[in-house]
Amino acid sequence: MRETLAAGEWKPGEAIPAERRLAERFGVSIGTLRKAIDELVAANLLIRQQGRGTFVATHDRDRLLFHFFHVAPIDGAKQYPEVRLLSFGRGRADRAEGDALRIPAGDAVIRVRNLLSLSGQPVIVDDLTLPAARFPGLTQAQFAGRPSTIYNLYQDAFGVYVVRTRERLRAVLADAEGAALLGVARGAPLLTIRRVALTYRDEPVELRVSRVNTAAHEYYADIGRS
Repeated sequence: MRETLAAGEWKPGEAIPAERRLAERFGVSIGTLRKAIDELVAANLLIRQQGRGTFVATHDRDRLLFHFFHVAPIDGAKQYPEVRLLSFGRGRADRAEGDALRIPAGDAVIRVRNLLSLSGQPVIVDDLTLPAARFPGLTQAQFAGRPSTIYNLYQDAFGVYVVRTRERLRAVLADAEGAALLGVARGAPLLTIRRVALTYRDEPVELRVSRVNTAAHEYYADIGRS
């Protein structure tokens, strides 16, 4: 079933076929099929809707907020960030980017920088590196004019579906550039989040390095939340 999702046979937002049809297709019992669906629901790849059926999860603002955005006010609820595009360009992958994206150093990449604000205050600088081969023809205008989230753009325009991320966190000191963007003093403590976004087949499709001002915000993840 994961491979069927990865191949794009069942599109985001569409209902999957009836359980009996799926059990016959895969040659398993209804009980086994339901356990498989339960696992995919628990992994947030499928969504059950009472009285309607089971649907392929799709990227939207709610999915971003609850599954992929992990910065919140201290002792406060998550809120959707205001995102401002600072730069969009093309270049060649360095060794670290190549290792993270599993592409050769020197391969073409797209680099994007965004500034994210919460309650009107700049809190996060995001630097994204994308393998250009996975996003052919992506333009600054298309990226800046996306109707929904970045992952929704990947999904709808390029058939690239992010299902999970792998993150590493560490503390750093703000350099002059980061300090100016976030409105903090040079040398102020920041949290760096290094995230690799992965598809159904665990293919890396985005490297994102976020610098976070934690003076009034913190990293918050509700692990295992459905």
